[in-house]
Amino acid sequence: MPFIQFWLSRLYRAPYVLILFAPLFWAGNIVLGRGIYQLIPPVSLAFWRWVVALIILLPFSWSHVRKDWPTIRRHWKILLLLAFLGVTCFNTMLYRAVHTTTAINGSLIQSSMPAWIVLFSLLLFRERISRIQTLGMILCILGAFNIVVHGDWLTISRIIIVKGDIWMIVAVALYACYSALMRKRPMMTGLGFLTATFAMGCFLLFPLYLWELSVSELPAVRFNWQIGASILYVAVFPSILAYLCWNRGIELIGANRTGLYINFIPIFASILAVILLHERLFAFHFIGISMIIGGMIIFNRMHPQI
Repeated sequence: MPFIQFWLSRLYRAPYVLILFAPLFWAGNIVLGRGIYQLIPPVSLAFWRWVVALIILLPFSWSHVRKDWPTIRRHWKILLLLAFLGVTCFNTMLYRAVHTTTAINGSLIQSSMPAWIVLFSLLLFRERISRIQTLGMILCILGAFNIVVHGDWLTISRIIIVKGDIWMIVAVALYACYSALMRKRPMMTGLGFLTATFAMGCFLLFPLYLWELSVSELPAVRFNWQIGASILYVAVFPSILAYLCWNRGIELIGANRTGLYINFIPIFASILAVILLHERLFAFHFIGISMIIGGMIIFNRMHPQI
């Protein structure tokens, strides 16, 4: 146990390693959301995801919540806003988007999140980036684009905007706003913050969940091993673990630099496809990965490692 605690403590102070887990888990979230969209409506998937995540988290976080309770009561407005943006809205809209958008459109749109984060950081906090950092950010985005279009840039001219694209654009913009606003997060423990925002997010989702049950064209959710395993995955990995890693990264190195790691989602999606679907890696994968890594090195060259 001391050995495990030692390495977990080291990992918690290593943002450039820690943040990599978030896009890995989120890549799995997109694949899974697309795979089961005919089995469970989007709000229902989001609602049960956060309810299960909250149930799993509470035994570990209750003491932190009690310690942070005065802070939660004093700063409930900003916590409610963060919960609305990062918990209630983002994944609900993402699950709604994958009902109609294509994988290539969704990946292209999500790859734009670093630019959205920089934009919100500028609008809300006047945080500017240098020309060399702009170059690095553009290189990262182009690298991600190269992967999702399979190196065929003419694919972009054939993309057709559908409702799912609009849902995805709004989802990405709202999560970018969440990431930028994380600097307003009150001083409290990471587990206390997650528990408070998860609980508030569930509270805000509940009326939407009831509304969806009354209007959804899909039948009422019938829990089986497939849906249960899917909800358990999205509750633990893209929710608890990814948010812990992402929020800690923003806390240590800021929203702009953390946001670049979103570009690892198409990388991890490609790797998962090779492992799980037996697909092959091609030259455009390696070109795109090299561009992303090169762009991140350029963006961070003016900042010392933490």
